[in-house]
Amino acid sequence: MMKEFFAHSTVLAAALGLFAIAPTVATAQSQRNCGPREVVVDRLADGFGETRQSIGLGANNAVVEVFASDETGTWTITVTMPNGITCLVASGQSFERLAELLPDTDSDA
Repeated sequence: MMKEFFAHSTVLAAALGLFAIAPTVATAQSQRNCGPREVVVDRLADGFGETRQSIGLGANNAVVEVFASDETGTWTITVTMPNGITCLVASGQSFERLAELLPDTDSDA
């Protein structure tokens, strides 16, 4: 359970880093990259076999989510604004689940 938490935390940290630039990107994006959350999630599931892998809260109460498929390796990062509109922020291939632990901080090395 802890290993999965760290794996999801790593992916989510990367997503939140991307979210720092999302207000600029989201403003510049056309409506074709955004839509009602239910529609976007259904398309990710039906079209790519992607399911939600991690979730976090970003600036201005925006929800940042990472969707991925263990079968195909595709992944997508979305941002959902409080009004329920979800925008695609990034996507790619070769998704892998990681179970990295934080380094031992009790060491003098």
